[in-house]
Amino acid sequence: MTVRPSVVDPVLRPVAVPHVTGRPVRHLVLLGDSTAVGLGDPLPGGGWRGFGPLLRDALDDPAHPGSVRLDNHARTGARMADARHGQVPAAAASGPDVVVLCAGMNDTLRSDFDPAAIRRDCAGSLELLLRAGATVLLLRFHDHTRVWPLPGPLQRALATRIAALNGAVDRAVADAVAATGRSAVGILDLDTAGSYDPAAWSVDRLHPSELGHRLLARGFAALLGAAGFVVPGEIGLDAAGGREVTAWQRGAWLVVQGVPWLVRRSRDLGPVMLRGLVEGARVRTVPA
Repeated sequence: MTVRPSVVDPVLRPVAVPHVTGRPVRHLVLLGDSTAVGLGDPLPGGGWRGFGPLLRDALDDPAHPGSVRLDNHARTGARMADARHGQVPAAAASGPDVVVLCAGMNDTLRSDFDPAAIRRDCAGSLELLLRAGATVLLLRFHDHTRVWPLPGPLQRALATRIAALNGAVDRAVADAVAATGRSAVGILDLDTAGSYDPAAWSVDRLHPSELGHRLLARGFAALLGAAGFVVPGEIGLDAAGGREVTAWQRGAWLVVQGVPWLVRRSRDLGPVMLRGLVEGARVRTVPA
């Protein structure tokens, strides 16, 4: 995973961390879905770590440990509308320096997927956060079908939706910047070679592994350094502090959770798959 410069300010360029000069981050907030919760990066004592604590530690002032406050309002299963209405207002009211918003993938996995609604909800979230003085970091998603083995029709449906999601996010950023006059938005583009490394993904191929979360944290840190924030610490890619996931645990997940989840999502996306099959059949039957 590498850093894509802000879609608003093309002058911004990613820089290597640590970045020792600039504005300190005192308050970091995470919003969105299970990726922001930290799923895929389990802790030895239970629960999840994820990119949030890794990023916070890199932003922490070595002379004053614990100087960065981290609030995580993310919830597993959250969609863009959930973030806007259930998470963003409290986050904006708390006066954060930096907000990371990871949302949209759950929208692509529902039968009522609506890019126009995603654009409105994302733009509304950004407007509120930008008016509160925050710098906001977002994701553009990679082609998930390259790391997530799915039936062909489901792969095609999901790839189409991810492209529509990314377009909605891009337009939402432009809308929010026009409305607020602030361009403090950075986007981490996951459509790079690193995103397709199997080691960067947990067993479900939907959530980052510990390595994936470290790559996310490193990418977000580089965006903040490029935006003028001080990033005193470096985020390593070697495993440390997390819990090792065994082959037995991976297999158990597939049986207990993975297959039932795939069945539920296939039902939700069934109409989309059917339309794709019908349209493909029509194309094949058109005379040359």
